[in-house]
Amino acid sequence: MKNRKNKHIGLGSILAAALLMAGCGAAQSGASYKSATMEAAAEDMAADTGAYNNSDIYMSEAAEMAEEAPAEGGGAQTPRVQESDRKLIRNVTLNVETETFDELMRTIVEKTDSFGGYVEESNSYNGSRYYGGGTRNASLTLRIPAQKLDEFLGTVSEISNVVNQSESVTDVTLQYVDMESHKQALVTEQKRLLELLEQAESVEDIITIESRLSDVRYQIESMEAQLRTMDNQVSYSTVYLYIDEVARLTPVKEQTAFEKIRTGFVGSLYDIGEGSKNLLIGFVINLPYFVLWAVIIGIGVLLYKFVLKPAIRKRTEKREQKKDEKTADNAVNKTVEKKEKKNE
Repeated sequence: MKNRKNKHIGLGSILAAALLMAGCGAAQSGASYKSATMEAAAEDMAADTGAYNNSDIYMSEAAEMAEEAPAEGGGAQTPRVQESDRKLIRNVTLNVETETFDELMRTIVEKTDSFGGYVEESNSYNGSRYYGGGTRNASLTLRIPAQKLDEFLGTVSEISNVVNQSESVTDVTLQYVDMESHKQALVTEQKRLLELLEQAESVEDIITIESRLSDVRYQIESMEAQLRTMDNQVSYSTVYLYIDEVARLTPVKEQTAFEKIRTGFVGSLYDIGEGSKNLLIGFVINLPYFVLWAVIIGIGVLLYKFVLKPAIRKRTEKREQKKDEKTADNAVNKTVEKKEKKNE
């Protein structure tokens, strides 16, 4: 019974040492908050098994394991990152114009494929069913290999009129290195936990180790997913491309005063012409409505002229006739009253 108790004590001590060692590794990678949590868990586990008070041998072994941890987990400082190894996420936003919408859309997709990229999202608006010119537009989200981004942007500027371009660069090098180091510390802890699981004899020890092992595996999988996402964002830059179809391209280079006057004057004439054309098109398009309203108004006029107006006239004549008759009756009554007064 005593030997079995010592084994349990020793197993708890080793598990505590493994957790402490993993905490040291995490601290070396910059994740000191995780180290504190692991150390607290190790202390609780060691207290439960009585390891700190009952087994100097296992505690000395734990100390030796903790001393060896820096050699396995790397140096105490974050390693310097070479300029060529920096993790940069580049996002570019482009607003372009074109006079040949369909051709540009087709060319953009072909160029994206040829550069080794892909279209992540595409939305297009085909314009009004009445007015065709200058109303179609599209928005594309493109993923382009980072090393070919500048070449792709140059190609887009050649086949379209770039009105606006903006770029943002996010350096995630330190975050990436820190996460990778933290993951390595967790992998080391997972290896030690598996070794302890093979040595565990009591159900309580097995449950404790498996619970911690499950948590460590979950953290490793989560970090691997984040690292894969970060690698994809670094390897493939994101280009947000907005395309507008126009009848005339917007000048993007600096103009002289005379060129501005000429461009403005020609633009005004063009706007007047386009406005007149759209007005004529709108009139022709809405002509059926105009005809319908003309018919309704005509029917209303005829009803008023041949039905309502005669009825109103007859009603007025009857009213006037009744009024005249009443006036005549009043006059007769007054004459009779006067004669009666004279006879009296």
